[in-house]
Amino acid sequence: MNQHDPADPLDPPAIASTADHTLEERRRARIAVDAQFSAFYRKTIKRLTGFLINHGASLPVAADIAQDAMTKAYQRWGDLREPQAWVHIVASRAYIRKATDIREEPVDQVPEPTSLLPRPDTAADWEARHDTLQLAKKLPYRQRQILAWTLSGYTPSEIAQQLELTPEAVRASLKKARRTLAEYIRQGEEEQ
Repeated sequence: MNQHDPADPLDPPAIASTADHTLEERRRARIAVDAQFSAFYRKTIKRLTGFLINHGASLPVAADIAQDAMTKAYQRWGDLREPQAWVHIVASRAYIRKATDIREEPVDQVPEPTSLLPRPDTAADWEARHDTLQLAKKLPYRQRQILAWTLSGYTPSEIAQQLELTPEAVRASLKKARRTLAEYIRQGEEEQ
């Protein structure tokens, strides 16, 4: 004999088991999303930092901006169709905002070590050893931007799509950037 009251439309034990089941599904889904994002993060963070350095950012600034972009990506993870391109765009825009900000805030002490910057005191030495980065900083912003996207593995068509340019304009800027860098290198070799 059923002890369920026919006036009560829902069976409380059925509700409880459904709620537990839903919570467990959400927990599993969250774990899967976290694992997916974690793999994306590990695959992308160093390249994104390098992308920003190629734009002209110093290593500490590039690491901070890359981390901020990844945080924003995690917050919007379910909505992103092309997460790699999205973080590159967000990071690029953040760097532009930072680069055009005139305020200087010198520090007396070297920043604390992080996983992206294990020895902050050697960042300047690392940058100095990479002459090409110093030369790239002399390029006009658009050429430096397109060169950074190219060095991150994007094709001119992909860059054009992300920056809302024509592929021809991207190719032309890339060609000018390469020619200018080659000229800078040639001049440097002649001076030595």
